[in-house]
Amino acid sequence: MSAAFPVDPAVLLPFLVAVSLIELTPGPNMGWLALVGMGRGRLAGLAAVAGVTLGLTLWMVAAAFGLTSVLLAFPWLYQAVRWAGVAFLLWLAWEAWAGAGKVSPDEEPDRRTLGGLFLRGLTGNLLNPKAAVFYVALLPTFIRPDRASPLVQALTLGGLHVAVSVVIHALIVLGAASAGAVVMRRMQGVRAGRAMAAGIAAVAVWMAWTTRT
Repeated sequence: MSAAFPVDPAVLLPFLVAVSLIELTPGPNMGWLALVGMGRGRLAGLAAVAGVTLGLTLWMVAAAFGLTSVLLAFPWLYQAVRWAGVAFLLWLAWEAWAGAGKVSPDEEPDRRTLGGLFLRGLTGNLLNPKAAVFYVALLPTFIRPDRASPLVQALTLGGLHVAVSVVIHALIVLGAASAGAVVMRRMQGVRAGRAMAAGIAAVAVWMAWTTRT
């Protein structure tokens, strides 16, 4: 590998293994994306992945520039973001409950629906403070002083993490859409929508538990 590469080649494999294991660990993003893929289909799920990815990228850039330290320096601010994220997921659950029976898993989502799912993915991830904690805690351990500037190394490693997350999240959506298609068709109508609502509510509780300090 070229000496001009900003990151120490020796840390690349450990870093990729670490972020892959983290992304494969069940969490709110994984749960919500699986539910969207299962209930709305592949295209809708991939739109949600795009939103989650942008949110993760914004957290990564903020962490690289040291902006997330503000969030972690003020516990009340961390808690405000955390509970806003939980409330947002509960709102999504209510939205799914109220709209039960109005959307079929076989219905092709239109541009407005895809845009809405993108914004939901973006908002949900921006309101997940665990992403900030992840970058603040993990990135510095893989940055070496004898390489490029810490900012360049952080952005490079963060970009690699985002790429890994895209692959894993897309696979989750595709797998959930395929595996859940039969189940959702059998349930159909109101039962399918309410099952999705219950799942999103469970994800909200999950997020409240995993982001506690």
